[in-house]
Amino acid sequence: MLLFSEYTINQLTLKNRIVRSATWEGMCDANGQPTQRLIDLYRNLAASGIGLIISGYSYVRADGKQMPGKMGIDGNYHWQALKQLTTAVHAAGGKIFCQLVHAGGLAAGDRPLAPSSIKGAFPTEPAEMTQQDIDELVAAFAAAADRAQRVGFDGVQLHGAHGYLINQFLSPLTNQRQDGYGGSLDNRTRFLRETYLAVRQAVGANYPVTIKLTATDNLSGGFILEEAVHVAQNLEIWGIDAIEVSSGTTASGSKGPVRQQIDTPEQEAYNAANARAVKHAVKTPVMVVGGIRSAMVAEKLMVDDQIDFVALSRPLIREPDLADKWRHDPSHRATCISCNGCFRPGLKEGGIRCVVV
Repeated sequence: MLLFSEYTINQLTLKNRIVRSATWEGMCDANGQPTQRLIDLYRNLAASGIGLIISGYSYVRADGKQMPGKMGIDGNYHWQALKQLTTAVHAAGGKIFCQLVHAGGLAAGDRPLAPSSIKGAFPTEPAEMTQQDIDELVAAFAAAADRAQRVGFDGVQLHGAHGYLINQFLSPLTNQRQDGYGGSLDNRTRFLRETYLAVRQAVGANYPVTIKLTATDNLSGGFILEEAVHVAQNLEIWGIDAIEVSSGTTASGSKGPVRQQIDTPEQEAYNAANARAVKHAVKTPVMVVGGIRSAMVAEKLMVDDQIDFVALSRPLIREPDLADKWRHDPSHRATCISCNGCFRPGLKEGGIRCVVV
């Protein structure tokens, strides 16, 4: 099966094409430092045969934190715990990227920062970012990538999806600026370009830098697939090493990033068409995330659509050993019922877990 063949991102060779997509685990302390529970979770995922783990979304600056228990990579005081985490993954034979994010207008706080101050676009009306704010956050992404490299992460992923800051700049629904960062698609892409180039300069040419990119907001007047394809083509020119294709935001309802009722193979891979459009436009490795529950569906995406990786998260909360199960029995279908109940314990108990018995 192609699913279990090796693949190289930049100069990093992965043992298979199965990626644990980033999520929020709620397993870090109040300062964003990983707890032993999170370290054990990643160690177990690595030991089960996952080709690549992408960490939970990690804030590059404290004012970009959204959820409690979220991992931070905003300061060197995280060094020891993060080093323990990457060491544990490597000792179990795994590879891990750190996902870098600033939640922008979705961040917790009385007046979060966002591209534009738009009433009703966010839970709290944000402050419109100044040029100084933009420059400082570009630098914060670069500094976080440098920390990730130094503590042993095998690569980084920029979070350019799901309504967070990079996506907020890309989307006309949340970016109504009148300067060089707003208006045309090229202007709305400027923050992403500056961030990517600063990160690349910080980590060097041989370190994997990837992105999770929303293909469409699935909202009227929002960021659309044709724009995402153009952005992906620019990312390829700039030197991005892989693109994970997702869709939707927290405002997208039933077409959000984490959909429910994935009950049959026909309902799986709900971002496949989006990923196919991106893959046909670029030579850069493409990952697809969203509702993948069976090895045969994953294999078909690779054979028919030339998708390079499949990424999944919720099924691995219920079955951390899913990759190993697929290796031994390709007919096995993940037992995850897509109910999203796994996130409730993250708030109540300090860590996500499957609640279905």
